[in-house]
Amino acid sequence: MVKTLEVYAMATDPIYIGTGGYNIGRVDNTIVRDPITNIPKIPGSSLAGTWRYYVVLEALKDLKGKQPSFDKIKNQSGNTIAEKLKNYNWNNSQPNGWKGFVGNQILKISCAGQDDAPQLERDDENNTGHCGHCIVCKGFGFSKKDISWQGMIFFSDLNILFFPVFTMKGTKWITTASILKEIKINESLPEENKIKTKNGNEGHLNLGWLYLEVSGSHNINDSQISNFSIKSEDIIIVSESLFSHIVNSNLEVRTSVSIDPITGAAKEGALFTSEAIPRGTIFYGSIRIFNKEFGELDSKIEPLPTADDLEQALKDSAHYYESLGIGGMTTRGFGRLKIQLINGNSQTGGSQDEQPNQ
Repeated sequence: MVKTLEVYAMATDPIYIGTGGYNIGRVDNTIVRDPITNIPKIPGSSLAGTWRYYVVLEALKDLKGKQPSFDKIKNQSGNTIAEKLKNYNWNNSQPNGWKGFVGNQILKISCAGQDDAPQLERDDENNTGHCGHCIVCKGFGFSKKDISWQGMIFFSDLNILFFPVFTMKGTKWITTASILKEIKINESLPEENKIKTKNGNEGHLNLGWLYLEVSGSHNINDSQISNFSIKSEDIIIVSESLFSHIVNSNLEVRTSVSIDPITGAAKEGALFTSEAIPRGTIFYGSIRIFNKEFGELDSKIEPLPTADDLEQALKDSAHYYESLGIGGMTTRGFGRLKIQLINGNSQTGGSQDEQPNQ
């Protein structure tokens, strides 16, 4: 009844998911952190919002020019718009797969983003917001005056799995024993304030400005991390207490300034700094698809898309993260991700035939 997809993502640009507003501290514009660990993350709400938009873009790519007018839908047989949509004949122009879902005849760009007409019923002729019938509205949820629907897709936060840090031996990716358990790799903790490397014989190694003793070797092999395009020799296990400090000390910080359009020079007092998760960071999370096949649904919400259709919609649209990205400042060098969706032993999504690059 609940299908789970594992999500892995590599940042190909710095990622900025702001907390909103300004803060007194190291930088002006801070990013979202887990309140328990103080480690930056990509919130599930950011992932859900962007993915909803990207599914709409992917659907409209094939639906453009094939969707009937609303008047034509109203002339179909049936007592409600839902019944009329079921009875509509595409005349051999129906797209294949999830793009041909009943209700996609009236899918529109406003089905992404915030609904600007939640006070109207979904079949109101003046409804300019979510249509409430297409695969996007039923998959991600909607709320209208006459009916609200939670949706079927549930997103978790994307947490850091491997974090890149510059060392005297080149770039290495740090992680912890507890994080590795999330991807079913069992490793013991290093001694307090010490680290474990693949070789375990470096003596000491710097992680940014920290200079730490190497206490031993880990047993991670390349096949266990083949999804991430990094080598086991580049992985360093640090203690749980050090991980947050190392991550927060090695975030990217950018200084920006507003330009006066009249003088072409920097505006006085307009200097500001922003922090971001650096490129090369690898994240993990999950998506659950609840197909709600319990037979007691309100007839007004039927038909529902299948879990397989929603899974394919997510996979087909994941490539937009590689060009349009997520978060803020995506027009200024931030935000791009390469995403992989893994379901059991199958593995697809993003660029279907390539792994994320470092």
